[in-house]
Amino acid sequence: MPDFIDGSENVSVHGIFNWILLLLIFSIITVIGNYLGYKHPIGDSFIGMCILSLITLVGVWLERELPFNISSILYISVMGIILAFPGMPTSQTVLYYVSHVELLSIVTVFLAYVGIGMGKSWDEFKALGWRAIVITILVIAATYYGAAIVAHIVLVATGVPAV
Repeated sequence: MPDFIDGSENVSVHGIFNWILLLLIFSIITVIGNYLGYKHPIGDSFIGMCILSLITLVGVWLERELPFNISSILYISVMGIILAFPGMPTSQTVLYYVSHVELLSIVTVFLAYVGIGMGKSWDEFKALGWRAIVITILVIAATYYGAAIVAHIVLVATGVPAV
C-alpha cells in the first residue's frame, strides 16, 4: 500500500487528512473525465463525487472504529443504498447528483491508481508467476460475466426488453 494512505487500523487526524486529500484528487480527476467524456456539468459532477467520497470516508472510518470484522465496502454499500432508497429524505438529492458521475470515469481513475500502486511493487507481482496472471484474468472474466447475467435476469424480470 502506498505511503500516502495510512493503512493502519487506528484512525488518526493524519490518516483522515490523507484519505480526504486522496478522495479530493480522485474526485477532481473524475469530474474532468465526466466533463470531457460525457459532457456532464462540472458542478453537478463534483457534488456527486463529494457525496460518493463522503460515503467512502465514513465507510472506511466505520471499518476501523467499530469492533466488528466487516469490510468497509459493506458499510459503503449499505450507506449508499440507504441514502438513495426511495422515500428517504436524501434520495432525490443523492440520485440527482450521483447520476452525473459516470462509472467509467471512476473506473478509469481507479485503474490508473491501481496501476501506479502495482508499478511500485512490480517485483512482488513478478514473483507470483504466470499462474497468478491466468487466475486474475479468469476471476475478472467470471466477475464480468456473472454481473452481466445477473443484470440480464433483473432487466428481463422487470420488463425491460432484452437487446
